[in-house]
Amino acid sequence: MIQKLQTQIQNFLEQESSGGLVLMAAAVLAMIVNNTVLAPFYEGFLNLPIAVQVGPLEIAKPLLLWVNDGLMAVFFFLVGLEIKREIVEGELSSFDKASLPILAAIGGMAGPAAIFAAINMGDPVALSGWAIPAATDIAFALGILALVGPRVPIALKIFLLAVAILDDLGAIVIIAAFYTAEVSMISLLAAAIGLSILIVLNLSGVVRIAPYVLVGIAIWLAVLKSGVHATLAGVLIALTIPLKTSKPDAKQASPLKHLEHELHLWVAFMVLPIFAFCNAGVSLSGIALSDVVAPLPLGIALGLIVGKQAGIVSFCWLGTKIGLCKLPTGVTWKQVYGVACLCGIGFTMSLFIGTLAFSTPEHLNAVRLGVLMGSTVSAIIGFVYLRLQLPAAEKPAAEPA
Repeated sequence: MIQKLQTQIQNFLEQESSGGLVLMAAAVLAMIVNNTVLAPFYEGFLNLPIAVQVGPLEIAKPLLLWVNDGLMAVFFFLVGLEIKREIVEGELSSFDKASLPILAAIGGMAGPAAIFAAINMGDPVALSGWAIPAATDIAFALGILALVGPRVPIALKIFLLAVAILDDLGAIVIIAAFYTAEVSMISLLAAAIGLSILIVLNLSGVVRIAPYVLVGIAIWLAVLKSGVHATLAGVLIALTIPLKTSKPDAKQASPLKHLEHELHLWVAFMVLPIFAFCNAGVSLSGIALSDVVAPLPLGIALGLIVGKQAGIVSFCWLGTKIGLCKLPTGVTWKQVYGVACLCGIGFTMSLFIGTLAFSTPEHLNAVRLGVLMGSTVSAIIGFVYLRLQLPAAEKPAAEPA
């Protein structure tokens, strides 16, 4: 009985759709808790003060910020590992492979941002959230695509993954450029020294993970104190992790691939669900239709639903017309449109950027409402459309009697 249960759990964890389902469940649970008698406990949980002190160094933050600044740094570290691997030896390693996803990612950020800005043009405060609908949630989008089943072409899945990774890279650049407060040069210098040490370790052929982790923690602390968002430290540290082993013919995985493999389950089934639970709790108390169609949530929702589709498809179409790129073998324009719909699932990254753009409860609740509306509609449209457009997988022929 126990062995059977363990096998079922392992099979669930290995399914691509599982991470998206757990993420969805965490978001739904947060909404339920924050709209019942448990709401005061939910707010108290998020504001629970936690302090860590070592000598004169003290970090004191509410639980919500420990999640957003600490746990999400692990997520961004994993994203950084994926970006480096794809650029060095994956689907982004050559212009021929990367041109179509690059154009799709650019269009997928420009389209939503333009729609959001057009709707919120009269509100300078709301305009600071222009990047919220520009993001794509890798785990959620791939999870919904996996639910379509074996009928999904491998090339289409790779295309979605490449676009989502480039989208995350764009989000990282946006966070660094537009959502950075006043900086401490001393802390940035300390982070730069730590990063230099990691680069030297890499160039010296050091493949043990422990030194990278220890120095990486120091870099995260320095970036946290610098005014630059601490999650960016995760990306910078990831780029220094060796992709090759010390011996080219070694059977063991490289440090980067080993970390990527080990962190995947932790991020998909702990980090992201915890983040979703802490950030997706939309309070529906007193919400009227006028709140739903207010410029801020409406701009986010339409940016994700309409902007993503229009931006990705138009940029890809223009790229093919002028000869910059071509569709992958076996992938049609109808399938590209389906992927464009799924890219409208902003969720994790959109909520995260929302926490950087706004600080008041009113704005944050509007952000959550817009992200949940846009992501939900995009997921439904993408799933239904691809189910209808993709041919059913052929069943194996029956064995002769």
